[in-house]
Amino acid sequence: MMMTIINEILNWRGLLDIFLMAAGIFFLYRTLRSLGTWKIVTGILLAIIVFLLASLLDLKGITWIYRNVSHVALIAVIVIFQPELRKIFERAVFLRRARTINENDRLAEQIANALWRLARRKQGAIIVIPGKDPLKEWLSGGIPLNGTPSEPLIMSIFDPNSPGHDGAVIIENGRVTLFGVRLPISQSSRLPEEYGTRHHAAMGLSERSDALVLVASEERGRISIFKEGKLIAAPEAAIIGQTIIRHWQERSSLSLGFSEGRPRRQIIGQMMASIAIALLIWTTMVFDQSERIEKIITAPVQYTLSSENLVLVGERPDEVRLHVSGSMSEIDSLSPAQLSILIDISEAREGRQTFYITENNLHLPRGVKLLDVSPPSLELTLAAISRKKLPIEPQLVGKLDQGLELNSVTVQPESIEVLIPTREGKDRITNITTTPVYLENIREDTRILCKIIAPPSIQPADKRWPDVEVNITVKRKEAKKQ
Repeated sequence: MMMTIINEILNWRGLLDIFLMAAGIFFLYRTLRSLGTWKIVTGILLAIIVFLLASLLDLKGITWIYRNVSHVALIAVIVIFQPELRKIFERAVFLRRARTINENDRLAEQIANALWRLARRKQGAIIVIPGKDPLKEWLSGGIPLNGTPSEPLIMSIFDPNSPGHDGAVIIENGRVTLFGVRLPISQSSRLPEEYGTRHHAAMGLSERSDALVLVASEERGRISIFKEGKLIAAPEAAIIGQTIIRHWQERSSLSLGFSEGRPRRQIIGQMMASIAIALLIWTTMVFDQSERIEKIITAPVQYTLSSENLVLVGERPDEVRLHVSGSMSEIDSLSPAQLSILIDISEAREGRQTFYITENNLHLPRGVKLLDVSPPSLELTLAAISRKKLPIEPQLVGKLDQGLELNSVTVQPESIEVLIPTREGKDRITNITTTPVYLENIREDTRILCKIIAPPSIQPADKRWPDVEVNITVKRKEAKKQ
């Protein structure tokens, strides 16, 4: 078993599978870490670890419970983490290099100095610098500006007498694009209650995107920096400028989180942990699917007879029971075509013969073995056939209403050519009938389409039975003379 798992890992498909799983886990971790939903995630991870251990230790009860509730749990996870999953897909799309138009140290210094002066004056302000994530769906309101950022412009926007001073300013690609913008309020409990609406709005946007949000406190006269759902204090203007420059560097980078301000060891450790978790999950899945099981399967039986002079007569089974063994994945993936039993009687002779069922009668994949068949053989009887033209008799049931009598009954066609086994005797069967025609329902001349009823051993020479048209004419009985 261990060699099988190693061979699967060394296969390029296995390596690609593990890599994609690890990438998904890494992006999921980064997103959930920034959005602060670890309380729910911790419980889910614990449940996954219990399931993996149960699978490795072959704990039937726990494994059965998990397998039966896994589909419902998957739907619940998708519903609960819909925003986080959406964020993962968005960030996967926006991994391309972002544009850096007019973003330089001078602009960062102007933004930092303007915020610092506003904080010293205890004038509230909130500035948003977008990252790679689109912000349109999270922003509401706002007045277009498209101006060049400067200290006087920023100071005037957040002047208490300005109509848009309570909203946020968006600075993107070196331009002030909007002001007076409303941001989503945070739904988490990360910030203490003493923080005001500006701080909760900044936290709300940083939880939903990778934007950098800078806030000047109106009450405390301090600068707060919000990034990926985290609050960072800025005790001096230089730190604000450095944070802005680092944010622009990250936005214009193609890396997966590497930057000057973020320890490379931490990112490498997260990647290695993602690979380890992906390898554990993948190995457990391969081990679980490679475990050999036995199963009883009902399979249909098909017969091939190419001779036109022989026909199967008597009993012939339509299905048999197969006892097979193989890995769970291979047995679950068996198709109806692979389970169909094909009995070739094209070379058989007339009379009663025995046909044994072996793996040659099946198309099982290499990993699935046939252990037993019930019944192991089939007793079939073949008889020579002859052609004969038989008349078709309508099967009339019941009586006409009083006052009516049959005038004529005709069928079309009147006869049909059939194949009759010699053992049935050419003279023993003289006709074939139609499906019943109930006379009590007939009040006038009627035409009825009927099927043909014939013994199973008799077959039409043209491969299919034709529909039969039964024409019935009636007349009224003549009154008896007194």
